[in-house]
Amino acid sequence: MFPPGWPGIGLLLLRISVAAACLLAYIQCETRAAWVLPTLIPMSACMCAGALTPLAAALAVALELTAAADLRVNGAGLIVITIIDAAALALLGPGAYSLDALRFGRRVILAESRRDGDFE
Repeated sequence: MFPPGWPGIGLLLLRISVAAACLLAYIQCETRAAWVLPTLIPMSACMCAGALTPLAAALAVALELTAAADLRVNGAGLIVITIIDAAALALLGPGAYSLDALRFGRRVILAESRRDGDFE
């Protein structure tokens, strides 16, 4: 869930590109709902930092579907690609270079067995 190295860097780039594409799709919409921008800015910040990434990616899909209802013909490709990328990000997770990895990262769980020690 939190791959380091090149896959982690790839997920970092994917998070940044999804956040940027969501902002570009918002700019291209002809009519903008008042609630979209206050939702979009924290979502983009969470996406770039890797905080609550699956939730932020699912919110990005919902916002892009909302933008798809009101889009110009030349912006259709951006909307579709952003929806696919955000869905992939929600399924893949944030990567090692994220706040989620620091908060929920890999842990070592040591389980005791009856064979390991003295028991009654």
